[in-house]
Amino acid sequence: MNRQSTHVHFETRALEFFARDVFIACGLNREQAAQSAEVMVAADVRGIPSHGIGRLWRYVNGLKTGLMLVDAKPEIVADTPGSLVVDACGGMGFAISVDTMNRIIRKAETNGSAFGCIRDSNHFGIAGYYAMQALEHDMLGIAATNTAALGLPTFGRRVMYGTNPLAFAAPADEERAFVLDMSTTVVTRGKIEVYDRLGKPLPHGWAAGLDGRPTADAHAMIDNLLHRRGGGIFPLGGEGEDSGGYKGYGLAVMVDILCSVLCGAPFGPQVSDTATSSARVSHFFGAIKIGAFREPKAFRRDMDKMLRDLRLSPPAEGAERVYFAGQKEFEHEAGVRKSGVPLFKETVASLEEIARETGVPMPGVKRCD
Repeated sequence: MNRQSTHVHFETRALEFFARDVFIACGLNREQAAQSAEVMVAADVRGIPSHGIGRLWRYVNGLKTGLMLVDAKPEIVADTPGSLVVDACGGMGFAISVDTMNRIIRKAETNGSAFGCIRDSNHFGIAGYYAMQALEHDMLGIAATNTAALGLPTFGRRVMYGTNPLAFAAPADEERAFVLDMSTTVVTRGKIEVYDRLGKPLPHGWAAGLDGRPTADAHAMIDNLLHRRGGGIFPLGGEGEDSGGYKGYGLAVMVDILCSVLCGAPFGPQVSDTATSSARVSHFFGAIKIGAFREPKAFRRDMDKMLRDLRLSPPAEGAERVYFAGQKEFEHEAGVRKSGVPLFKETVASLEEIARETGVPMPGVKRCD
């Protein structure tokens, strides 16, 4: 590998097999390991490295320390025709989230819609993966999760909620699906970790220091969050009210209500990370059957018109294109099929260390650039 390269490219399946075998080495059964690897690498495939295989070390540490339990036996807490509450009992978030969303979809097939929560779980990767499970069933998909407290309330300087991502997916026909997958803070902690790994200053307005004012120091900001000294990530919309920061703040609290308060799980500052792993968190899922409202083919045709109108609308001066939510990710995925998954060389170094520790061989490099 050329250490001067910006990215190193790997085949998607090779990365999945590597992550799967690492999880197996850490004690997960083969099915859970394979599902977890697929969801995690899907983030890299869709161009979201902040939630991809670069975070493998967090899951490895979580499994080693026992925060993430390899032998967890999830329990059904509540089960009605239109709702479901599952206690993950400290297990990995990936596989149980896929299974729970599938259960919600089956309920929605009968009832028109269904919603569910998972409590006492662990980080589940990108929320969009689970919302997209509904697409092939002619349904709208919803997924959300709380996270460790990382976000500042408007006018505050102490973290009171997580980055609390929210995803929504709607199918189309000839156009790609509409897939909104967003944190309710300006950025996720994972993206700040990427800047820290690269030694880059944070863009203005992403995060605050101890005084609640903007900071560019990614490393100090992460360290302050870990030790609860103060500071945090601004809500979507940024600092104060002038750019609508209170809207992101409100959405973040809404996610906490859906994921945590609704099923009796910890929320806000009660949820915190450790130096070696992520916090126990809770998730929310929903599926809405389009056929309960109108004929799905007609819905897809109208979605095509909406998305095409957005895509072909005139760009601002200096901009090349207008995108709709999910379009960039689908295009990145198409590029990955040709060139492989691009990983930062710093991420590759982290994987090499995990390979040495677990005895799992590193996948072969497809190319460097």
